[in-house]
Amino acid sequence: MTRLPRVKGKEIVRALEEAGFLVDRTRGSHMFLKHLDGGATVVPTHSGETIGLA
Repeated sequence: MTRLPRVKGKEIVRALEEAGFLVDRTRGSHMFLKHLDGGATVVPTHSGETIGLA
């Protein structure tokens, strides 16, 4: 199985914004994003940690 790249939460938020998501709110170190079509997601943006498979 191909490994996925490890990326930071802020990079994921940036990519989602390019895909049409808007940051709705932030609570602690989690950003809540919404899309105009009704989709929503939460991205953890812990300081400097990467997200991905070990």
